[in-house]
Amino acid sequence: MVSAPGILIIDDEQPVGKFFTRLLRTKGYRIGVAGSGAQAHELIARENYDVAMVDLKLPDADGLSLLQHIKSVQPQCEVIIMTGYSTTRTAVKAIQFGAFDYIEKPFDDIALVEQLIEKAMLFGKTTGQPGRSSYSWSEVAEQIGFQVGKTPQMIKLVNIAERIATKDINVLIHGETGTGKEVLARFIHAASHRRDKPFLAINCGALPENLLESELFGHEKGSFTGASVQRKGIFELANNGTLFLDEIGEASLAIQVKLLRVLETGEFLRVGGEKPVKTNVRIIAATNVDLEEAVSQKHFREDLFYRLDVVRLELPPLRERKEDIPQFVEHFIHRFWDKNAGPAPTFSPSCLEALLNYHWPGNVRELANAVEQALALCDGSMVLPEHLSGKINGQLLQAGRPEMRELPKGSEDFSPVLTIEPEHLEQLDEESLLNLYRKVQTLYRALHRTMGKKGITAVFPISMQEMEARAIEETLEFFNGNVSMSARALGIGRNTLYRKAKEYNIHISGS
Repeated sequence: MVSAPGILIIDDEQPVGKFFTRLLRTKGYRIGVAGSGAQAHELIARENYDVAMVDLKLPDADGLSLLQHIKSVQPQCEVIIMTGYSTTRTAVKAIQFGAFDYIEKPFDDIALVEQLIEKAMLFGKTTGQPGRSSYSWSEVAEQIGFQVGKTPQMIKLVNIAERIATKDINVLIHGETGTGKEVLARFIHAASHRRDKPFLAINCGALPENLLESELFGHEKGSFTGASVQRKGIFELANNGTLFLDEIGEASLAIQVKLLRVLETGEFLRVGGEKPVKTNVRIIAATNVDLEEAVSQKHFREDLFYRLDVVRLELPPLRERKEDIPQFVEHFIHRFWDKNAGPAPTFSPSCLEALLNYHWPGNVRELANAVEQALALCDGSMVLPEHLSGKINGQLLQAGRPEMRELPKGSEDFSPVLTIEPEHLEQLDEESLLNLYRKVQTLYRALHRTMGKKGITAVFPISMQEMEARAIEETLEFFNGNVSMSARALGIGRNTLYRKAKEYNIHISGS
């Protein structure tokens, strides 16, 4: 005989236990009530439950500790944290520890309580099933083009993101450049009750302080030279919606003070203005730097950090979720291929192997650029390794030829590398050029390593500025001066490429 679904109520207030017993027993649930942590441990050891409603504060136990105990002995049991408003931050952290959701006391909307319990019950029955490909957030993710993939780390992250999306709390997203922080922010917005309101994004590191202030808060007519009309800022334009502050760690201390005021009061002043403007926005901030370290170095305000860091989501780099690369490739083919040009080419197994072997320092953004470049260079029905940039297909060649990982001890003939003249390269066929490229790369790395061991620093290592200048110059050469293709391959905008080329005195044809 299959027993009825079980719900455990853990709360030291007797009226709460009686309320849930009356509410749920009529629906056919098996109810257990514990008024303390000790009683809860006894019931958990004696019976299995599908859902546990856990008060965050008990006389003899901590709600987070009970949560962890329940998930360790009955991992299929979904835990809903019951909390007062003052403990919301802790309740949010409970979600990160594995709680299904939290609900605030007092329970004003009984229908909402019942709905939450039913959702937790359904989630517990379906999650973790082999071959599962659909989640409660799948439709929202698909609508905005959010490629979640199949790695457990990402599944857990998006489960948490969906839970906190419905709460009107600030979110801090941390992740390396190119991991998709803005896409995750758009997902949170789309899964929230603000979904039909504006979602606006601004990069705090892309504008100088005076322009950033005007972009954020707007300005009054005549407030500075060129301010010929009043202009609304994005805090005003995003009212009732979501504001995404990318690279928040790059904001100046003066801007941080103004941001803190908005978060505390819901009001701001336009540049040159005297009348406060009210706004109601949800803030999602993102950074690729350690803000806690920035706080300790006095580069970021501690009070602002805690205002933003109500819940923190960590986006993993692409190198930690390489099994998702084939899905990303399919997504980017669909995104970049011109359907009027006929059927899209497929990526050959060796090409996919090259993508899987590469370390992706630029993460998903770099992968998108690589796929777009390969599609542009491919003139057949299949994308091959030679359609990828040398830094990617070279990785495959090294992985496939172990003898080339270290400097050969006399067995490899480097004479073609040392004797060929640059003007003769045009006479070589494709295979000869690829062989020569592999040898040059192997020799370069070995030379770099050996010079370092001998302490020869006249040439190596080069500075970050020199590396950046060289990367820009070589990429422009590779694409015959095509600025758009070069910018995409480098993962930067056209304007940034022009600015950096001017900074490093690199000539761009036509500029």
